[in-house]
Amino acid sequence: MRRRQVDEPETAPQINIVPMIDVIFAILTFFIMSTLFLGRFEGLSVSLPNAKSAKPQKVVRVTVTLDKNGTLYLNKNQLSVEALPNAIRNINQPGQDLVVVLNADGSVTHDRVVAVMDQIRQIQGAKLAIATQRR
Repeated sequence: MRRRQVDEPETAPQINIVPMIDVIFAILTFFIMSTLFLGRFEGLSVSLPNAKSAKPQKVVRVTVTLDKNGTLYLNKNQLSVEALPNAIRNINQPGQDLVVVLNADGSVTHDRVVAVMDQIRQIQGAKLAIATQRR
């Protein structure tokens, strides 16, 4: 008995790129959205004038943290409330603005936060900023 060969048209192998495009688009969207949240935009977009005498402002930023136990840290170094003003003065450099950012846990007592704020206010030229979280 003879078998008849069936002539089936051969299809060329294909690579479907649609799923690859979907994945690349998803990754691109992720990076675009994540970069939008990295920057802090605290002002309106304006076209600033040019000035020949313009100089960049030098700012020293110090972070004071009160954790949930009420422990005080200056730039991740633990210290006492009484030693805080001298430690901040040692960090400050002449001719630079000093911004002290206070990060206090929500469970810390009001009395402890006010005591730290009072110590920071005793430093000449220090600007106090209290860190909060946007809801």
